[in-house]
Amino acid sequence: MASDFEELAAFLRRPGVGEYPVDEVRESVCGSCGGGRFEVRVMDTAKAARRTCLGCGQHAFIADSVEYWDEDDEVQVVCACVCGEEEFAAAVGFSLREDDDVRWICVGLRCLACGRPGIYEEWLIKWGPSNYLLDHA
Repeated sequence: MASDFEELAAFLRRPGVGEYPVDEVRESVCGSCGGGRFEVRVMDTAKAARRTCLGCGQHAFIADSVEYWDEDDEVQVVCACVCGEEEFAAAVGFSLREDDDVRWICVGLRCLACGRPGIYEEWLIKWGPSNYLLDHA
């Protein structure tokens, strides 16, 4: 049986899922406790995402989101599956340029209640060097 990450990575790599083909997928893992269950928030005013570990409460920004994040709760949106649940396994798909800099990011979530995968946020990276973003899933 495939893991949450393997299923989500396969979903993100499917042709036509996002704007650009995904070259690399990185699993989101809590840096504090090693957990893999998250609440994920995105913003309705900018392209940014933050995950919160449901095991220990540690927040982490995805890719370059720290640069654009607004702490105002009114512009943050909690991601929810169509089934209504808000607990996810998370992974980030990266499309790379020829020089291995990141060109595009997609945040993939797999609902832990029903198993449905989806892309909940995506954005273009127009600057470089940006390959360090691969370590910020």
